Amino acid sequence: MNEFIEAMAQVPAGVTVVTVKDERDDVGATVGTFTSISLDPRLVMVSMENTGYVNELLLRRDRWAASVLSAEQKAIASRFAAEGRPGARLLLAGTPHHRGRLSEALIVDGGVTALEVETVKVVPAGDHTLFVARVLAVDYVAAGHAPLVRLRGRYRPVG
Repeated sequence: MNEFIEAMAQVPAGVTVVTVKDERDDVGATVGTFTSISLDPRLVMVSMENTGYVNELLLRRDRWAASVLSAEQKAIASRFAAEGRPGARLLLAGTPHHRGRLSEALIVDGGVTALEVETVKVVPAGDHTLFVARVLAVDYVAAGHAPLVRLRGRYRPVG
């Protein structure tokens, strides 16, 4: 298994924070597998660990948001990746953010882009779940920002 982990660490992955609004709170997680899978219809996919609370909520709530982080947002990525983390509102205290109009999920400002989506298919995949989602809205695009990627176990800027 360690050899497989080492092999996959050689592949750069964009760093994204996925957020979903629960009845009681807002929750979120940092993910390294978020990608576009279709232009017509506009579909994206995220891979979530089966054991996480965000995974559980995404199975119950169809609408969620994905904020693709910029190189300056390493601290946000780390906060949303920490074990036992509090709700998303506490994690974003003092960080510019807003609530998505269609998903009601929190969206991190200052990234490279953010999307509001609705799950259309759920695929079990080993110890993860794949959520295929239709894009409801592109919240913003900041093409001038350098993206944050994870490569060889570390967050790194591109460019």
